[in-house]
Amino acid sequence: MVTNIITIIIAFTTTLSYFLTSSPPKSYYHSLYISPSLSNNQSISNHLYTLTRRPHIAGSTANAEAASHVLSTLTSNHIKTHLAEYAVSLTYPNTRSLKLTHPPPKPPTTFSLQQVVYKDDPYADVADQVVPTFHAYARPGTVAAPVAYVNYGRAEDYTTVKNYGINISGCIVLARYGEMFRGGIVENAYAAGAVGVLIYTDRKDYGGGGGGTKWFPDDKWMPPSGVQVGTVFKGSGDPTTPGWASSMEGCERLSEEEVERGGDVPLIPSLPISGADGEEILRAIGGVVADEGWQGDKDAPVYRIGPGPGVIELSYKAKQVISTIQNVIGIIEGSEEPDRFVILGNHRDAWTFGAADPNSGTAALLEVAERFEKLRKEGWKPRRTIIFCDWDAEEYGLVGSTEWVEENREMLASKVVAYLNVDVAVAGAGFYAYATPQLDDLIIEVTKQVQDPDNSSQTVYDSWIKTTKYPEIGRLGDGESDYAAFLLHIGVPAADISFGDDYPVYHSMYDDFVWMSKFGDPMFQRHVAAASIWGLVALELADEEILPFNYSSYVHELQKSAEDLETELSDKNINLIPLFKSIKKMNNAVVQINDEIKEKKEKKVWAFLRKSQPWKTREINDRLMMAERAFTDRDGLHGRPWYKHMIYAPSKHNRYRSKCFPGIDDAVENANNLDTKDSWRLVQHEVWRVARVITQVSLVLHGELT
Repeated sequence: MVTNIITIIIAFTTTLSYFLTSSPPKSYYHSLYISPSLSNNQSISNHLYTLTRRPHIAGSTANAEAASHVLSTLTSNHIKTHLAEYAVSLTYPNTRSLKLTHPPPKPPTTFSLQQVVYKDDPYADVADQVVPTFHAYARPGTVAAPVAYVNYGRAEDYTTVKNYGINISGCIVLARYGEMFRGGIVENAYAAGAVGVLIYTDRKDYGGGGGGTKWFPDDKWMPPSGVQVGTVFKGSGDPTTPGWASSMEGCERLSEEEVERGGDVPLIPSLPISGADGEEILRAIGGVVADEGWQGDKDAPVYRIGPGPGVIELSYKAKQVISTIQNVIGIIEGSEEPDRFVILGNHRDAWTFGAADPNSGTAALLEVAERFEKLRKEGWKPRRTIIFCDWDAEEYGLVGSTEWVEENREMLASKVVAYLNVDVAVAGAGFYAYATPQLDDLIIEVTKQVQDPDNSSQTVYDSWIKTTKYPEIGRLGDGESDYAAFLLHIGVPAADISFGDDYPVYHSMYDDFVWMSKFGDPMFQRHVAAASIWGLVALELADEEILPFNYSSYVHELQKSAEDLETELSDKNINLIPLFKSIKKMNNAVVQINDEIKEKKEKKVWAFLRKSQPWKTREINDRLMMAERAFTDRDGLHGRPWYKHMIYAPSKHNRYRSKCFPGIDDAVENANNLDTKDSWRLVQHEVWRVARVITQVSLVLHGELT
């Protein structure tokens, strides 16, 4: 009953505020933001078409022109905009060749390494501007050796090969894309003694499964000549300036030898190849027939492990240059808390045309900016500052965003409320969300307000929960997009959303406007929905007097992860009591701050009516904002100091995946391999480190000195 009365009073005071100030409440503007009258799918389509008219790899003239389009769009919407430029080390292919020698009498096969222009391709006139297929930062060299097939190139795949009694040391390995980061594939091959790596796109994973399946442009699947290019650099940012910004005026840089010693660049040559070329090589491999799980679709040849008898000669030469990259930064200054930032980010550079990755996100970013300008014309002013960031050189290794965060580290660490990333806004149907746990409730509530782009009779939330009882929000520990520097390096709450997940033409020249308009989002309604969710989350964070964070989800996740760890280490002499105690302390602090928020909201109602007892929100908001920072440790993860976050980080063994407590996970993996007293002592040390940061979080949330 009391709660109902309070709700009525809040509604009354909101209405009264409108009449007294002659200004609509924030909720009015938020509702207006997602109304059909403000959204424009034709404008989004036009932006995407403009951004993807030419291939625009980082460092190219075409990418600078795309930056100009973003800058002019933001400026035309009265957003204060500037360029943040950096001089970074990028690599491009110079020469490359691949030859397969078959057993006699079959003649050798020399591969063209070309992606084929499709019939009636509207971009055929600029196809020659597509950079030849390569791996960024791949090690140059020429190697010749028997070829062996290693499935996805994971650690467990090499264990399988070893169990067969097969030695692949000195071989060139053939792996297929799909289960792990390509840089990890190369690293695992080197550790197994291989001298080179080929990574191909298997049609079972990307081609629709064979059986007469059509491919792009007749269907969404990767054509036989399609190649997934990408970086094999395992770090973040410019490899020559780890931890500091690559300033245009000149800066300290590591030598090539120092970069190699850092462990994030590959030490053997590699090339990405097409599915058709991969199958041709597989036909030249003999020996043991691979397990069923290693086989291709029903029309593929039988996959054998080898090595040989086919012999591969791989040659790759690169050019490494210091190139200028451009981040476009747009700022809408807050009216009440201008020194608190809500940041929206998306990268602009693409390996080729980049319709899905990343420019569906860029088009959505511009749509958000245009809608915000329409709100401002209606009288809206954000409480906190909103910053638009259009990143460059993400594809090379999150370079643009990392350099900017490293340059502005202290200011960002003290002022950013949250970072909201969208990399691929649209790759197909279905909503996907990833976030730090305190943002879970906010994202869920926003999806309840946005119409499902594929079913106008329901919300995004309604469709989201049809397959699960409760919305599944993933975490951001993989560090695979521009949220990495914000969350994993300086501890800023972060989120990433998309419609559609994996898509077949990823990182190929077929990720163009035609593919998007035929298969990804023919009506561009998914783009509209992505912009609606993205912008509305930003509005809630920018305008709400008390930040809409709920750390209860964090406590629940930490508790569950600690229990899983307890099960994993049940037969080891590791003391997890400090970890559980720290989580309990955090839970108590969360309960306390949630009670404070509830109490202050109730007091705010009466203070408004009596015009007394002014409600101070700054201190409680700072506690909510800074709690995520407390999960970081200045020394970072053991052997990976750039990653400061003790709860989330990429797996050391597979960057596409992550585990809670990455430092503990690394130590356990090491201890399982060495099984020495010192290695298990290191596990215990990592447990203590995690317990200490969680305790720090509880102290920040509590808000009082010990």
